[in-house]
Formats: sequence, structure tokens, C-alpha cells
Amino acid sequence: MSEQQIPVAPELPVPEPEPEPATPAVKDRRVLRAVLRWTAACLVFAAAGTATAYGITRMQRTDLPGLATRPDGRWVYPRIVHPPLPAGRPAPFADRNAANVHYADLRKLVLPAPKGAKADPAQAGDHGWTKPAVFLAEYASKDDRDALQGELTDHGLRHIAARGWTMPDGTRTRIYLLQFETGLIAGEVQQDEFTGYNDPRLALRGAAANVMDASYPTDATVDGNSLVEEYAEKQPYGAEQVRQAYISCGDVIALVVQSRPGGAREIPFQQTVVLQQQLLG
Repeated sequence: MSEQQIPVAPELPVPEPEPEPATPAVKDRRVLRAVLRWTAACLVFAAAGTATAYGITRMQRTDLPGLATRPDGRWVYPRIVHPPLPAGRPAPFADRNAANVHYADLRKLVLPAPKGAKADPAQAGDHGWTKPAVFLAEYASKDDRDALQGELTDHGLRHIAARGWTMPDGTRTRIYLLQFETGLIAGEVQQDEFTGYNDPRLALRGAAANVMDASYPTDATVDGNSLVEEYAEKQPYGAEQVRQAYISCGDVIALVVQSRPGGAREIPFQQTVVLQQQLLG
């Protein structure tokens, strides 16, 4: 099958500073986000879908709303295309793919590093396959790591593909794709093991206190085929700040982690999560 270019990432609204909202407004926003997420989850696990090949191109000035003014911290990603499907295999959300399985090579569904990045060999693994121990090492508590290892085994984790890099400004990015037998299983694992109502269920290393990332645009968290839960380490944080996002898309759960001394920046995080979300979708 010939490769098809994926359309450009959808535009994100510019994050604008707002006054500290009153408690009722925060509660209303959380309720709205919860409704959006549950609605998206129902769409993710529905058998019906449309077979669509996406292409992600190099980020230009107007690719994401609010990112057209320089300097804005955007990274320059290489031109990439969705990997071809094996002969006779449907796209993950095609009508005849009731389990929402990604048949394309999982290793080619991991977002490539942007220009200027230095690759982190720890995430590369063996021929692109990463051992569970490398993924589990992202979590702070040994008890959490042991419990999560058992849950992943019990739920039939098939593969982990990953990539990591460091940018010249010190921002470290780690992306992990966990693949299960079906979209339903992956959705259950995300809900039960990873994401909570207002904070992640498991703390990452160096990020003990996390809350929902208010800077991440609400309308960018759902796209009909995937669901994003994003969190940021709240102040006061230590030597560096950590941002993280879980993406549930068919039979794959993605974890995107960015950390940077002095504070992980919003724009590179949002850009990276959106592109990874679209590459999976």
C-alpha cells in the first residue's frame, strides 16, 4: 500500500492568561471536561469508524493557532507520513475493525524527534521495542511499579515502543506507546490504572504533586477517535517541572512526558501531544 500524507495538525487556540477563577467556575469546567471525556470514550470504544489515513507535516507558522508569533517555542518536526498497513488489514477505526486495532508497525507510530534533538538511547530498546522495566521506571513508587507491572501482564500487554530526546534548552521528552489486544482493554487500563478525575493515579519520578493542566486547550483533548488526559506538576516544584499526557486511541495507550529545569514550557508540550495524537488516529 502506498504511503499517504497525513493532514497538518489541527489548530490550537492560543493560551491567554485569565484571572484566577472562582471555585464554582472551576467546578463547572471540570464537569464539562468530564462530560467531554466520557463522550469521547464512548466514541473510542464504538465499533463503527471511518478508515482514514492521516499525514503530519512540518509545523509552519499557522499550523497551530496562537503559534504564529515568533518566538513561541515551537519545535520543527520532520515531515512524516502514516506507515502503510499490512495487505488486507483495515485502519484502526474502519467499520470492519471492531476491536480498533492498530495493524501498522507500532514502532513507526511513535512521533519522531524534532530538529536539534539529541536521541536518548534508553527509550530506543531492542530494534525499537522497549522493555516494560524502562517504562515502569518513569513511576516514583516501587509499590506502584510492582502493581502496575502485574496489571499490564494481566491485561495482556503486547508491545511497548518508545522514543526519547533532549533539546538544547534542556527539555527532555519521553514517549511510550503501549499496545493491548483490543481498544476496549486499553480503555479499561487507562481509566483504572493511569488517569484520575483531576490528577494522575500514579506519580511520575520528580512529579509528586500533579493537577490537570489548565493551559492545555479543552477542545484539543478529544477528536472522536482518541482521548487525552493532560497534567502538569504544580508549584512549588523542584529542580525541574514535569508535564505529562495520556492518550487513549484504539488498542494503544500513549504516555508523553516532558520535563525541563525551571519549568516545562506549554507550547512544545501541546505541540508534541497533538502530533502524537494525530499520528495514532
